Amino acid sequence: MAYPPAAQPSPPRQPSVKVILAAADVSRVVDRIAHQILEKTQGAADTVLLGIPTRGVPLARRLAARISTFEDVTVPVGVLDITLYRDDLRRHATRAVGPTDLPPGGIDGKRVVLVDDVLFSGRTVRAALDALSDVGRPASVQLAVLVDRGHRQLPIRADYVGKNIPTALAENVKVTLAETDGTDEVKLYGGSPA
Repeated sequence: MAYPPAAQPSPPRQPSVKVILAAADVSRVVDRIAHQILEKTQGAADTVLLGIPTRGVPLARRLAARISTFEDVTVPVGVLDITLYRDDLRRHATRAVGPTDLPPGGIDGKRVVLVDDVLFSGRTVRAALDALSDVGRPASVQLAVLVDRGHRQLPIRADYVGKNIPTALAENVKVTLAETDGTDEVKLYGGSPA
């Protein structure tokens, strides 16, 4: 008696990948945020941009360049390393401490705009606020992000948002920038296949 062949297991489903912002979209979003900063800060007067590594740093530099192009004003740019202020250091592998590089003139009495790529739980921003308090006393602090994906765990809200992306907790948003990754793109991983 011949038996039918055993059913072959189906291959595992590949997580879906959806491009949310292509290179041209990222450029337009940066331009829009730059315009919003100019409007909300009266021409970027007494404003300093501090990028949060890794991708917040090139975004801060791009914003400063676009603000300069639009209004012929130079906005100082710096880097704010938050490694030692993260609340997950005990749960994850040790991260290398990077430099905090404040622009000449510092941040005391200035309006500081923290710049990051993705706003998710709010914990990175909380760490940045803690780090900021150790390096100076700004007059005010604002937040600019390329993507806000929701799911906040802390009461933190961005002042400037490039794109709001409703996500599920199991999904991941991946930002790539030409300066760090070779291309500008925002992708959403892990949603249901289209």
